[in-house]
Amino acid sequence: MPKRATWLILPLLPAAGCDSGRDLQVPAAVTVDVPAAPGAALPHVANAGARAILSWVEPAGDGHALRFAEWDGTDWTGPRTVARGEHWFVNWADFPSVIATDEQTRAAHWLQRSGPGTYAYDVMVSRSADAGATWSEPVRPHHDGTETEHGFVSLFPLDDGSLGVIWLDGRQYAPAGDAAPTNEMTVRFASLGSASSDTLLDARACDCCQTDVGLTTSGPVVVYRDRSEREVRDIAVVRRVGGTWTEPQRIHADDWVIDACPVNGPQVAARGDTVVVAWFTAARDTPRVNIAFSTDAGASFGAPVRVDGGDPIGRVDVALLDAGRALVVWLERSGSGAEVVARLVRIDGASGDASPIAETLAQRPSGFPRLAPYAGGVLLAWTQPGDPSHVRAAVLALDSR
Repeated sequence: MPKRATWLILPLLPAAGCDSGRDLQVPAAVTVDVPAAPGAALPHVANAGARAILSWVEPAGDGHALRFAEWDGTDWTGPRTVARGEHWFVNWADFPSVIATDEQTRAAHWLQRSGPGTYAYDVMVSRSADAGATWSEPVRPHHDGTETEHGFVSLFPLDDGSLGVIWLDGRQYAPAGDAAPTNEMTVRFASLGSASSDTLLDARACDCCQTDVGLTTSGPVVVYRDRSEREVRDIAVVRRVGGTWTEPQRIHADDWVIDACPVNGPQVAARGDTVVVAWFTAARDTPRVNIAFSTDAGASFGAPVRVDGGDPIGRVDVALLDAGRALVVWLERSGSGAEVVARLVRIDGASGDASPIAETLAQRPSGFPRLAPYAGGVLLAWTQPGDPSHVRAAVLALDSR
């Protein structure tokens, strides 16, 4: 989810290194009203230069609609509707997105059912050249034609002006002639705007953990949860360097062996050659949220820093505020259920206090908190479960520290 695109105007913030630790104090979160209808859920946030884009899914007649609005630091523009339909795949963990690829161009994806199976659905991608006023006919980045899972998408701009798409692809769950399905989820890439077919990045990945993409000066960095033959499900990275994708490598050897998908994907942010990845693991029966930094565009990572408060659920997101500080958010269990919690971490491993932002539930309907920087602050959004549910948002203003 490229709230990390390198063309965008990120806040001009001071470099890390304040000895007093004031640079590690999470700013107060000020809630803002969201122009989403009751019943809305599945928020996604992306950077759009001086603005931040918030998208969500809300009920629309007998179906659903993907809508979005843009926060300019004071108020919302919009909301606008990208698409609506009656046969969408709507899931708490596999949610649509709207991103900016330049000042006027927007791209969006949602999920469309392709057959009667529970997880038979396709990725649908549409683009807008007028900041979201009108949208193109949707296309699929995949052409395998199987009624299997295609989801957990990350969209990002490519240098040639085309749109990059990363997704988890379940075509190996479909029978192929007389051969039995291998039941292995794959990670794939396609460039919309070129004639190339999709590219296999990893032949065996975790089934239903989110993917993410960060854009560095050397090219895109893709993160996802891998799956080894012995069911180690650690976080992997694949980079595109000089137009060629690298082989997958682990960010850190957590060695989390789990014979199931934890539905808890990693998130990445990039700025220049600095990359930060946040993820959840429960290796050795110890749940924790880690982050790790890279200063060579994702080629290597330093030792992970644990940031949680001792009882995390995970569902992380992360943003780079400058080349030396990252803001990470996650869900932590609390006496009332769960909290959205934030912490600032410096590239040298120093961190500030964990700051609760909002109360929520520990169950699936609480979804995944999402954040993105814009000029002067960070926009954070999450789902408030209920009957009906609501999308909530808060602004963390960044001062002159």
